[in-house]
Amino acid sequence: MSTTSPTIPAETARHALWRYDRQGGAQPGSFTQHLMAAIEAADFQNRAILRDAYPALSEALHLARYDEEGLTKLQAIATGKAPLSCKCGSTAGPFDLQGRCETCTEAAA
Repeated sequence: MSTTSPTIPAETARHALWRYDRQGGAQPGSFTQHLMAAIEAADFQNRAILRDAYPALSEALHLARYDEEGLTKLQAIATGKAPLSCKCGSTAGPFDLQGRCETCTEAAA
């Protein structure tokens, strides 16, 4: 998975939605709950370390918190209404927010 433009799996989107108490959210396990709290509480340097280790979760939380349409995007990912296929024709996913599959995202990095 590329860390410059990480793909967000549906499960990760549901976890971020749960964190922000939004429809479509699903409660993660206790480790992921603590990890989400750590990512959000981390200073700049430690957040970068956590982003390298957990790029999809970090991206999902960033979207939820800082992107005006982030929660809507996460709901689309969580419900499978996000891009259903990549320009290359792949329908396997997961897809990034530009609609690229994981293979194309890695190739673009």
